[in-house]
Amino acid sequence: MPDRPVPPDSWASLPFFTDGRWAALWSRLAALPDWQPAPEAIFRALALTPRPKVRAVILGQDPYPTPRRATGLAFAFPQGVPPRDSLKNILAEVVTDTGQTKPDGDLASWAAQGVLLLNPILTVPVGQPLGHRSLGWQALAHEILDATAADGPRAFLLWGLPAQRLCAGLPGAGHLCLPSPHPSPLSAYRGFFGSRPFSAVNQWLAARGEPVINWSA
Repeated sequence: MPDRPVPPDSWASLPFFTDGRWAALWSRLAALPDWQPAPEAIFRALALTPRPKVRAVILGQDPYPTPRRATGLAFAFPQGVPPRDSLKNILAEVVTDTGQTKPDGDLASWAAQGVLLLNPILTVPVGQPLGHRSLGWQALAHEILDATAADGPRAFLLWGLPAQRLCAGLPGAGHLCLPSPHPSPLSAYRGFFGSRPFSAVNQWLAARGEPVINWSA
């Protein structure tokens, strides 16, 4: 069994990591075959966006099941891989909304600017979407979202009903919540296109006196 990944320091105090649930989940996960992302990338979103730096949250679902495509960041593609599917639609909306073009599907620069790209289910069997939904990852997602919301007003981009349900009843006040249909090819034309979430986040940040996010980076 490989070593259990250590959560990033700024998130390590969450109960999920301290009460034995992470150890138990890892014991189950490490015994399963053919899953992704690699163990060292499971908490990549948390590592690239430390808890005090979170300004916006984009919720995915679970990592891409296509071999070698999962990066540890919701919706992101590996560097140099042409965007497809949901990410292609997301980047098309960036162009429509901001007039700027993001050249590739590597979203690490968004994470570095304070955008938490969180999959509520952090692992997936290769070729089996949602194959790890019974492992218990969602409990961690709830704790991350509650902690983030309790830390102060944040922007939440809630694409699709699962994301909207997951964020119902968040603690704190003053959040910017932007619900819309999911950007998948099956639903993007039902209201994701034209929703202009990226400029809305930047207008909200600017009104708070915070630097805006460069969505084309």
